[in-house]
Amino acid sequence: MNHHLRGPQLPPSRGPLSAAVTAYLRGTGPLPRPEDARSADPYGDDLQLALYLCYELHYRGFAGVPPQTEWDPELLRVRAALEQRFLAALRADAPVHDSLDDALGALLVEPAQGTGISHFLCDEGELWQVREYAAQRSLYHLKEADPHAWVLPRLWGRAKAAMAAVEFDEFGGGRAERVHARLFADLMRDLGLDPAYGRYLGAAAAEMLAVVNLMSLFGLHRDLRGALVGHFAEVEITSSPGSRRLAEAMRRTGAGPAAEFFYDEHVEADAVHEQVVRHEVIVGLLEEEPELAADVAFGIDATEYLEERLARRLLTDWRAGRSSLRTPLDQQLSHTS
Repeated sequence: MNHHLRGPQLPPSRGPLSAAVTAYLRGTGPLPRPEDARSADPYGDDLQLALYLCYELHYRGFAGVPPQTEWDPELLRVRAALEQRFLAALRADAPVHDSLDDALGALLVEPAQGTGISHFLCDEGELWQVREYAAQRSLYHLKEADPHAWVLPRLWGRAKAAMAAVEFDEFGGGRAERVHARLFADLMRDLGLDPAYGRYLGAAAAEMLAVVNLMSLFGLHRDLRGALVGHFAEVEITSSPGSRRLAEAMRRTGAGPAAEFFYDEHVEADAVHEQVVRHEVIVGLLEEEPELAADVAFGIDATEYLEERLARRLLTDWRAGRSSLRTPLDQQLSHTS
């Protein structure tokens, strides 16, 4: 059997960069030149999809793309150029806190008047918006915790032990049916969505691609290990209150028991994870490598920046009564199993 036929299908391209990468993966054309990335919109559809395609080879790959393409030196050269464009933009655009303590402190403060996605879905979101949110976030949640696992060989002592403990929970505590990615697939079934890995890649917004690409960028580079810990901290510290609101949104819209359970599970689990990440992972990392404090703060700030861009995109579309997806769900062929 050809095992490389098992991955998701390659999605439609969104511009010259992603078209060239797609053609190369199919064996039908040359790669773009690395210098072509320099003039591309660092947050735009074309660059973000091209980068996502490169990164996905380190996860499950694509149908018809041989596994050894993961380490193709010419493709890695192009990926490096795309990464440099993306990372330079993040360093220039993401708000910078004066210190790591300030960055962490900001995460612990819930705004009095919430304006984010979880607030909107909790208070006024409709079922079609809940379904779109799940389709968008499936790119993240169906590989939940996978990019963070890459940091484990790059940590030691207290930080490694604590990070491994949190990851063990994310991967179901040894029970396949409790793996968080599996729980999200169950949520998707409740919502009448196709839970197949990568199913909604072609429909997802560029802002969603950027959120997922950030995890891969930080995870695949040892010199960004501090930033990945910062990303992990942002996710775990902000997850519990947001998950509480999303659980209420699932109940209010009648999304289904598995949809409710996914977010209820995160309310409890991530409240514990927050304490472990703050007091064991970060403190343990900085005991060994205090010079990484600024990188941890950057990981927090960059994650917040991209999540806020995603929220603005989705809420702008929804408040205008239009789909946030490139192809609305009611226009997509049904593949729900």
